[in-house]
Amino acid sequence: MPSSTIARFEPKGPRGKLERLEDFTASILETDQPVQYGHLYMDDSQHGFSAGVWECTPFRTTLLPYPVNEFMLILEGSVTIVEAGGHETTIHAGEIFALPKGLPCQWKQTGDVRKYYVIFDDTSGMEPGDSAMLRVVRPDPRGRLEDIGPPPAELLLSSAPIQHAREWFLDATGQWAVGVWDTTAYRRKPRPSPCHELMHILEGSVTLTDEAGHPHSFAAGDTVFVPLGAVCGWDCSEYLRKVYCTFRPTA
Repeated sequence: MPSSTIARFEPKGPRGKLERLEDFTASILETDQPVQYGHLYMDDSQHGFSAGVWECTPFRTTLLPYPVNEFMLILEGSVTIVEAGGHETTIHAGEIFALPKGLPCQWKQTGDVRKYYVIFDDTSGMEPGDSAMLRVVRPDPRGRLEDIGPPPAELLLSSAPIQHAREWFLDATGQWAVGVWDTTAYRRKPRPSPCHELMHILEGSVTLTDEAGHPHSFAAGDTVFVPLGAVCGWDCSEYLRKVYCTFRPTA
């Protein structure tokens, strides 16, 4: 049963120690079997959605289609993604990226890596409308955003904010998205979340209020997960910018 609780992601999980995970299928490896650990913060198996923290010793895969849509924030170490044509992209600690399902690539890490992740295992069989979407996605956290207008007036407990966003990736089903969003200060009434959302706060701070009225405060550098359907109020007294990964199921 998926959790309905606002959760702060922790690098070692909520208990300070990650669990040993099953080994990889040997046929996908070009190296010896690594040792991997993790904690699953969200498991919505009905929709093929999951989110958590993962760490692993060095390994290298064969070149194969990436099996899922995955958003990642590297916490420690670095990883190099090698695409079919040989192009390499290296992502370091503190950086974010996403890999679309079906991208032919090789995962290569020469040291230990720890990351936060959000996965959508799409089983629809839909192909991206634009083959150019099959690439390593590198959102620019400080890049230019576009005006998106304020939230509906009936949800506001303050004057209307000024908000901007840029969507860097949308999967073939139109349900799973990665982007950057900002807002000026505002307050919003508690409401059920229309999506699963992982937020990594880049600048500013916010207090989210749950269904029981308990406040959960987050500031720059924090990563928070709000589950689909969780009642959540919003209160930020200053400018805020975040990276987000959302999943809005269509069924």
